[in-house]
Amino acid sequence: MPYFSRLTDIVTCNLTEILSAAVDPALTLREIMAEMHEGLAACRRSVRTSQGNHDRLSREIAVHREQAARWVADARTALSSGDEAAARECLTRKVELESLIAGLQPEQEAANSTCQRMLRIQKALEARYADASRRLAGLTGSPAGVRLESETAVHAAAAAEQDRRSEVDAELEALRRQMGG
Repeated sequence: MPYFSRLTDIVTCNLTEILSAAVDPALTLREIMAEMHEGLAACRRSVRTSQGNHDRLSREIAVHREQAARWVADARTALSSGDEAAARECLTRKVELESLIAGLQPEQEAANSTCQRMLRIQKALEARYADASRRLAGLTGSPAGVRLESETAVHAAAAAEQDRRSEVDAELEALRRQMGG
């Protein structure tokens, strides 16, 4: 039985309530973890897609800015040689490119916003998955096996774990400084 309809449902769920109502908490937790795993995979795909869109739009905007600068240089050259019509044509092209850039920038910002939002959700999902793994280990008395089907997923999980460790290490060091030791 599916427990979640959206990624945010996983983040906001109360595992304690779900497990207390379950006939077989270990089985329920395994099912929930399978859904979490699928959610994480979808979230990571969304991050990759939105990051790719942002990068593509950034490159496209940079190319258009370079083209606009060339049109300005061409307009100067045309104007200095007395060809006002050619200068106007060059500046018309520059204005068209600036309009195109103005249309692409909100799309670039949206892709970046989506990427950042999905990264936050991914981090929260990874934390929920870690919690569920600990709970399953507590219920079964053995460590929960992490299911990772692809090399990309393995690398993503390793990177996420390294990030978590680094964050914890930084917080531990800050606590030491606060405590004067």
